[in-house]
Amino acid sequence: MAILKIARMGHPALLAPAKPVENPAAPEIQRLLADMAETLDDAGGVGLAAPQVHVGLRLFIYKVPASRAGEDAGQVPLTAVINPVLTPLGDNMSMDWEGCLSIPGLRAAVPRFDRLHLAALDAAGQKLEKEVFGFEARVIQHEADHLDGILYTMRLSDFRYFGFTEETLRFDFPLPKIMRASHDQ
Repeated sequence: MAILKIARMGHPALLAPAKPVENPAAPEIQRLLADMAETLDDAGGVGLAAPQVHVGLRLFIYKVPASRAGEDAGQVPLTAVINPVLTPLGDNMSMDWEGCLSIPGLRAAVPRFDRLHLAALDAAGQKLEKEVFGFEARVIQHEADHLDGILYTMRLSDFRYFGFTEETLRFDFPLPKIMRASHDQ
């Protein structure tokens, strides 16, 4: 396994739509997933999409550590998601803080759907289908955006909630709670 270089905001690899993975079981895909897992552990993040490591394929990995699991949702082990299709379940959206390994040192409050249905393939090429909510839904939407060339900064609705991580952590100010979606997210 190898630690891969993470593309930073401004690199064209982050702006191009990714191509579908044709054979999830291919050795090069399995090696990529293993290298991405090593890279994610090294970087200390919760999700990483292939375009972030300069590979234009529709796959990402994510996890929900116990420290981020909500009251109604548990910890999620490292999960590979290949060729995902996300479907919002309802119109409710929430604002919450997000950071990105491709935008180090910054974070922002981003609107995301509260609940969604995920249909994809897993690392073995088997069907992965589940309903997700809370932090897990937020991470999945963030990583899936990378597959479409979208960074969280492109989703900002209020730039007052965008800043350096260390500064935004020092001040506790309320975020807008609930939004209704227009489904063009």
